[in-house]
Amino acid sequence: MSSRTLAEATTMRVGGEAQRWIDAATREEVAAAYAEALADDHEPLLLLGGGSNTVASSEPFEGTVLRVATRGIRTLPAAPTPHRPAGEEPPVDDSVVLRIEAGEPWDEVVARAVADGLTGIEALSGIPGSTGAAPIQNIGAYGQEIASTLVGIELLEAETLEVREVPASELRLGYRDSAIKRGILQGVVLSVDLRLRRSPDGRSQPVAYQQLATALGVELGTRVPLTDVRDSVLALRGSKGMVLSEDPDSVSAGSFFTNPIVSARFASQLPKELPSWSVSPEPQATVLPLDADTLVPSLERPVPRVKLSAAWLIEHSGISRGFSLPGSRAAISSKHTLALTNRGGATGEEIAELARFVQARVENQFGVHLVPEPVMVGLTL
Repeated sequence: MSSRTLAEATTMRVGGEAQRWIDAATREEVAAAYAEALADDHEPLLLLGGGSNTVASSEPFEGTVLRVATRGIRTLPAAPTPHRPAGEEPPVDDSVVLRIEAGEPWDEVVARAVADGLTGIEALSGIPGSTGAAPIQNIGAYGQEIASTLVGIELLEAETLEVREVPASELRLGYRDSAIKRGILQGVVLSVDLRLRRSPDGRSQPVAYQQLATALGVELGTRVPLTDVRDSVLALRGSKGMVLSEDPDSVSAGSFFTNPIVSARFASQLPKELPSWSVSPEPQATVLPLDADTLVPSLERPVPRVKLSAAWLIEHSGISRGFSLPGSRAAISSKHTLALTNRGGATGEEIAELARFVQARVENQFGVHLVPEPVMVGLTL
């Protein structure tokens, strides 16, 4: 146990000193520290991984910061092959399930998968943070999302302090969302299981994002060398200040706002040039809502939804790249409108003030509320 500031452990480099700080390098240390912290109902607990999705107040954190620093990657045994009639060939299974400890840096996992000829997460290169946080946010970029490869997680449950294997279906993954993020499931992610595919020819999954296809000089749907995808994604992210480096634009929490999802009817009233994408209807809930008049489950079709470009909304609300409020050390990235950056010595309060200004401008101009991606600690928007 030691005393540290959140500024030292977050990519935004903001945050005050924690009352207690625990770096847990083993599962046993995680379990012991978690149990101790939960025993005091009045003491706040902050679970921290790579610190890439946290923006904290400069005020002291009057509680415990538990940083999960467990490491390790192993291949899980293949599932037993069902009995088949004599002479019938078993289906070819080219998949590999990796169990990754929560503290593994995510980009190191991607680099290893690419080097081993495993496909499924190559377009998620360069995303900072720890693997344990990946399913909580349902990270995604350049046409891939962790939801497409996630088998499940090991969760140290808050209620029982027991480890439970939670299948991906129970995590209710949505756009940058999950049951853990919403508090439906509570606990500490101990490991993440991913099902990746062997690529005998070293090629990627079909490229599914136009900007990436353009950078690679190929058509959508083309399979290219895994290393080419990784290199191109890292270059694209670097050009936007989204790869950790000494570049001031990289002192951020990545994309600060999610792309808002609205009804197609509302979207039709917005400017035609606003980039938008159709969104698949959410899966039916286990319990359908009751109709107000008949009190029987409503079978109405889901409302068509559209995802809007938050970057476009910000830029066209009059906020340009590099913008900052008078006297503030927080600024919009000079490379990418979605990133809020610490230009040197900024406080979490200054970051939050800029975020509120952006939200207000977009809401006043377009009637759209932008939702922040990072976890706000001691700050409100």
